[in-house]
Amino acid sequence: MIICKTPLRISFFGGGSDYKQWVENEPGVTLSTTIDKYIYITLRELPKFFNHNYRIVYSKVEMVRNIKEIQHHAIKGILNNFNINKGLEIHYDSDLPAKSGMGSSSSFVVGLLNSLYAFKKKKISKKDLSLKSIYFEQKILKETVGMQDQIACSYGGFNEIKFLSNKKFIVSSLDIKKNQLMKFQKNLFLVYTNITRRANDIANTFIDDLYGSKKNYIKQIIDHASIAKKLLKEHKFDDFGLLLSESWALKKKLSNSVTNSSIDKLYNLAIKSGASGGKLLGAGGGGFFLFYVPVRNHNKFKSTFLKKRLNINFNFENNGSKIIEIN
Repeated sequence: MIICKTPLRISFFGGGSDYKQWVENEPGVTLSTTIDKYIYITLRELPKFFNHNYRIVYSKVEMVRNIKEIQHHAIKGILNNFNINKGLEIHYDSDLPAKSGMGSSSSFVVGLLNSLYAFKKKKISKKDLSLKSIYFEQKILKETVGMQDQIACSYGGFNEIKFLSNKKFIVSSLDIKKNQLMKFQKNLFLVYTNITRRANDIANTFIDDLYGSKKNYIKQIIDHASIAKKLLKEHKFDDFGLLLSESWALKKKLSNSVTNSSIDKLYNLAIKSGASGGKLLGAGGGGFFLFYVPVRNHNKFKSTFLKKRLNINFNFENNGSKIIEIN
């Protein structure tokens, strides 16, 4: 049996500049970190005496004889293009809800691919795992996704990721002392909107105009990533929080689907409760808000959102997708 855990991620700045519609014209960059909330894939060879060849367990349970009968889109697509001639049992579990802006779809693909390579007793580098995950999501599964999530989940850590043409990328770990990084982390809060959505659907509302009418917005979003990196290195964390709100204002200009009245209401409540800035993670439309709250306002913010049971505790992590057990 193989068990793989793959982290979810928080994307701070640069989202949108990792889509091929942008990268084919100009370089992109994102600033992100993985956190200690994971997707778990358990995979084992299925004994031959069962009446089915594949057992897939997620929110549903599928027991089928052929890959073409599998309903789970990602598993079916990947197994169709992965040369394994044995029956399989695959279980999927997650620490946080799917379709919530945390990169769960890409984390799942990364984790499943990592598990399948381990099953075949083949080693795969973080770079190749990223590239193959990008290929499967974009070319095989035909999803409207960028490149940052697959790379972030494969590598792990707090990184600047630069995107170049032809799927090339550069991952650079931010050189910030651990005590300062912990100080920064304590001011970050994840708040759930209780709205799930498909990032693919939201992205399709603005993707074709990324290098057209939305070009100036993406350029400003990229500039924010550069400014945020500088602020972090100078330990100007409160200024980083203010920059999140500027980025959120730009993100809302990409599409009318990025926000709605209930999302705006939750954002305004967070600001009134002491947050200096925040943004929806992922493509928008629902999922998790990331808020920055200065130390002086922690108690006020917590008193509001702990009552609503929407606040999620987390820590940064550095490992990326990892095989934790092979029997």
